[in-house]
Amino acid sequence: MPQTFDYELIRQLANILDETNLTEIEVEQEKLKIRVARTAAPVTITQGGGWAAPSMPAMAAPAAAVAASAEAPKAADPAANPGAVPSPMVGTAYVAPEPGSRAFVEVGDTVKEGQTVMIIEAMKHLNHIPAPRAGRVTAVLVENGQPVEFGEPLLIIE
Repeated sequence: MPQTFDYELIRQLANILDETNLTEIEVEQEKLKIRVARTAAPVTITQGGGWAAPSMPAMAAPAAAVAASAEAPKAADPAANPGAVPSPMVGTAYVAPEPGSRAFVEVGDTVKEGQTVMIIEAMKHLNHIPAPRAGRVTAVLVENGQPVEFGEPLLIIE
């Protein structure tokens, strides 16, 4: 017997993606599992007992973001840069130890291996992010208070 799906819940999850800049979110309630993603991967809805509903198309990025990316010149992928420092977790990035204070590092600064370059707050825990190598900071890729995902490049040290 087919079940009706809570399309309002799917809309709310899509709004959470927009608000937090995440690429995907998944929730599970009883025997219902809903995954919403911005990528080309389909949204998957499965029911307990092995029954799977047909896939729904992924939520598209907002039209304004699509238009802006079409106008912007193609830049090199910072994640492909060998000096990129990836986020070790999902959380909120902070570039300074406290509001109003100087950033840990700025473009042009020289850092030592192990020096704190950023803080990521995850589950109300402040995680100091150390420089994985010594070098010069050539780019800071996140803003203070910005949500970050696992593996997202935070800055580039060359």
